[in-house]
Amino acid sequence: MKKILLLVLIALLAVPLLFLHLAGIPLRGLPDMAATGTGIAAKLHCSGYYLSGFTDERNRADISTYSPALLLVDVRHEQPNTVVATLGSVEARARYFPGLGCTLLHRGMVNLATLDVPAARLQSGPWPAGNEVAEPDETMQALLARTLVEDSQQGLDTRALLVVQAGRVIAEVYGNGISPDTPLLGWSMGKSLTALLVGRMEALGQLQRSDSILFPAWRADARREITVENLLQMSSGLAFSEPYLPGNDSTRMLFTAPSASDLALASPLLHTPGSYWYYSSGTSNLLARLVSDRLGGKPRALVEFFAREIAEPLGLRNTVFELDSSGVYVGSSYLYAPARDWARMALPMLNEGRANGIQWLPPGWVTAASTPNPSSNDRRYGYQFWLNGGGPTLRWPDLQADAYAMSGNRGQSVMIFPDLDAIVVRLGWTAGDYPVNEKFEPIQALLKRYRIGEP
Repeated sequence: MKKILLLVLIALLAVPLLFLHLAGIPLRGLPDMAATGTGIAAKLHCSGYYLSGFTDERNRADISTYSPALLLVDVRHEQPNTVVATLGSVEARARYFPGLGCTLLHRGMVNLATLDVPAARLQSGPWPAGNEVAEPDETMQALLARTLVEDSQQGLDTRALLVVQAGRVIAEVYGNGISPDTPLLGWSMGKSLTALLVGRMEALGQLQRSDSILFPAWRADARREITVENLLQMSSGLAFSEPYLPGNDSTRMLFTAPSASDLALASPLLHTPGSYWYYSSGTSNLLARLVSDRLGGKPRALVEFFAREIAEPLGLRNTVFELDSSGVYVGSSYLYAPARDWARMALPMLNEGRANGIQWLPPGWVTAASTPNPSSNDRRYGYQFWLNGGGPTLRWPDLQADAYAMSGNRGQSVMIFPDLDAIVVRLGWTAGDYPVNEKFEPIQALLKRYRIGEP
C-alpha cells in the first residue's frame, strides 16, 4: 500500500512538470518529489504545531494547499519534540528546539539541543518597546474587521491585520485561533529581516556593503567581485533556479539540503555583478551565511547576536528565526512572528534607522534600502524589500509610489508608507495571489485622512 501511495504522490506532483517535459525538459528530477513532499510536511507541521500552536488538522489543511497529494504523506509525533513525515520508504524528520523553532534533521548536523538561547531583555509599557496597545481607532478597526470577514468569504484566509501610524498600533484584528501573540510564518518576509541583520552588522563595523571576496570558495574566480550590496539587491549575477518545483534549487534548499546556503554558494556566475536583477532565495541565504561567518561561524554567537542586537532593541517578543542543520539562519524563509513583531521590524524604516533610542542602522541605510537597484532589467527592488516605484509602472498602482514592502508566499505583506508614517501588516494563508493593491487602498485612504488631520 505504501508503494502505491508513493506512486500516487509522484504522479500528482508530476502533473505541473509534464508541461516542462512537453517543452523538452527532462523529468529526471521526479525522484526528488517524494523527498520534497516529506520535507515540506515534516518542517511545516513541526513549526505550525510548536510555534503557531496549530492542530495537526489545521497544519495538514494548510500544507495541502500546495498540492492535494501532500495529504498522502503520513505524519506522526515522536519524542523528543519531533515530527516524522513518511511516504513509503521516504522519510523526513523535523525537531523542535526551544527558542530556536524547528529544523529538518540530517546526519552530522550541529547539535542544537545543547544550544542555550539567551532571552532578550524586554521592556514593559507601550508598544513598540513594551507590548501595551491603546484603544484602537474605531474607524480603522471597523475597516480591518470588514476586510477580515470579506477575506474569509472570498477564501483568502487572512489571519491577522494590523495598522501602525505615528509610531503606535491604531488597529488590529485576528482570525480564528490567532491572537496578538501567535507567531505566524512570514515566508520570504524573512529576507527583509535578514537585510536588517546585515545593516545592524554594518552599524557595528562588522562588515560593509562594499565588501567583496565574501567567501573563500569565490576567491579564485569572478565571483570574488560580488559585493554585499549586490546580494542585498539580488543582483549578484549567480545562477539559481527559484521556481518552486521538486528538485529545483529552491525546494532542495528549503526541504532536503542540510545547508540552505550551500547550493547558492556553489552556483556559477551568469551575469556581471550588479547588472542583472533576479529574485533568488539563495541570495538571501548567502547573506545569512555571511552574517554567521562574520560572527565566527558558531550557532551560539549567531543566536546571541540576534537576541542582543535585533530582538532586544526592536522589542521582539515572540519572534523565532529558524536555523538549518548547519546552524545558520534560513534567511530566505523560516521566520515566525506575531503581527506586532512584524510591525516592529518595519518601524526603523520609518525612523531613519533609529530604534530604542539609538541609531540602530547606519545613517543613510534606510534611504539606500528603499532606493531602486541599478540593474538593467527590473529596478523595483531594494535591500530585500519590494519597491512600488522605480520602474515604468507601479507594482501596486493604487498605492503611493514611495511605498515598499516585505512580501512572502501565501500573501504575507508588511507594507511601509513613508509619506504616511504608517505600516500595514497582513498575515494569512492565501493559496493564490492576495490582492494587496485592492485590499490596502482603502486602508491607505484612511491613513491619508489621519495624516492631514481629518477625522
